[in-house]
Amino acid sequence: MALMTYAQAAALAVQREMENDANVVVLGEDVGRGGIFGQYQGLQQTFGAARVIDTPISEAAILGAGVGMALAGLRPVVEMRVVDFALCGMDEIVNQAAKNRFMFGGQGRVPMVVRMPIGIWDASAAQHSQSFESWFAHLPGVVVLCPATPQDNYSMLRAALACGDPVVYMEHKALWGVSGEVDETQPATLGRAHILRAGEQITLVSWSKQLQACEAACAKLAEEGISVELIDLRTIWPWDRDTVLDSCAKTGKLLVVHEAVQAAGFGAEIAASAAEATGCRIRRLGAPRIPVGYSPVLEAQSRISPDAIAAAVRAMTAP
Repeated sequence: MALMTYAQAAALAVQREMENDANVVVLGEDVGRGGIFGQYQGLQQTFGAARVIDTPISEAAILGAGVGMALAGLRPVVEMRVVDFALCGMDEIVNQAAKNRFMFGGQGRVPMVVRMPIGIWDASAAQHSQSFESWFAHLPGVVVLCPATPQDNYSMLRAALACGDPVVYMEHKALWGVSGEVDETQPATLGRAHILRAGEQITLVSWSKQLQACEAACAKLAEEGISVELIDLRTIWPWDRDTVLDSCAKTGKLLVVHEAVQAAGFGAEIAASAAEATGCRIRRLGAPRIPVGYSPVLEAQSRISPDAIAAAVRAMTAP
């Protein structure tokens, strides 16, 4: 076990995969100097500019090159800096990477990991603060991951590179400096959620940085005698239906919390599935359908606080 940040864990995961397989390459803007968050720190110095490739400022070109590399037998890690910028290269993801295996009968595979940092980034405004996990969950042919801890960012990134299909890998921009213990021998199983806190009265499902607010709310609620089962979904697609629905059947209540806009967010899929399978009582908490503001006061309107989560739980569990 070693103590490291979320960014250091990611860099170590890529390093280990590059050491194990010469076909693993990295490409994107500023990766040579370690990436804007330090998530590639030291890799170009270790593996050279032919494997850690600085690219022009063109997301369509970066993603297109990644798809071509993957089809040619490489395993590229494609850096988008922030998810908002990936919108400039959507065709390469939606119509090329996601569909190739299906359209050509499995003759081509695209084992590409596209890193798209998500979420509210303090004082970064509407074009640098979005969460689009539900967009990519809607896209057949891709895996969608949202690691919340340094351990998961290490283990899940390695699993993503090994899975053989295109992976949309969404790290939260506000988590890069978060520290935690990382065990290099601990594997991750994609599609498996993690029960962070066992409980009996209500199921609380979340992912990515929003789990911090959920954990703070759960600590408050525990002092009040309210027993919450907190689940870190981790994999948005394929999501762990069994773990979530078993918990909902046990508690009879479900609250889904995410930082993304609530309207058509992935919480709606979880809620509908739980309603169909268990008939449990359901509520969602997500951001209002507004752009994220630049000023702290406006930005705060898009955040879901621990107090808001605790209030929703209290309302759902009240006699």
